Amino acid sequence: MLDKPIALLARLLSLLMVAALALMVVLVFTNVVLRYAFNSGLTLSEELSRWLFVWMTFMGAFVGLREKGHLGSDALVKRLPQWGQKLCLAAGHVLMLFVCWLLFRGAWDQMLINHDTTSAVMEVPMSIFYASGVLFAAL
Repeated sequence: MLDKPIALLARLLSLLMVAALALMVVLVFTNVVLRYAFNSGLTLSEELSRWLFVWMTFMGAFVGLREKGHLGSDALVKRLPQWGQKLCLAAGHVLMLFVCWLLFRGAWDQMLINHDTTSAVMEVPMSIFYASGVLFAAL
C-alpha cells in the first residue's frame, strides 16, 4: 500500500541528491578557481555547500534504508539460533526507532531555538538547517 509512494519519494530524493552534489561541485570548484586565479571568492559557497551536504546526508540515509544499502555485520548474529536472530532483529529495530526519536527531538528543539537566528552569509533562518533532522527522522 505504501510501497509505491515510498519508492517515488526515494526516487525524488535520489534526484535531489544528484542536484545537490552537482551544485556543491560547481560552487566549490568555482570558489577555488576564483580564489587562486582572481584572489576573490564566493562568500555563499562554503555555507551553502555545508547545508547541501547535511541535507544530502539525510536524504542518502533514507534512500539507503529503502534500498537496504546500509552496511551491516552479521558475524555474531548468523551464529545464533533462529529465535536469537529474531530477537537481535527486533532489538535493532527498537534501537533504530529510539535513535530516530532522539534525532527528531533534538533537531526539533534546535529548530525552535534557532528560528529567529539567521545564518552568517545567506541570512536565512537557521531552522531550515535543523529541519533536515526533523524531516528525515520522521521519515
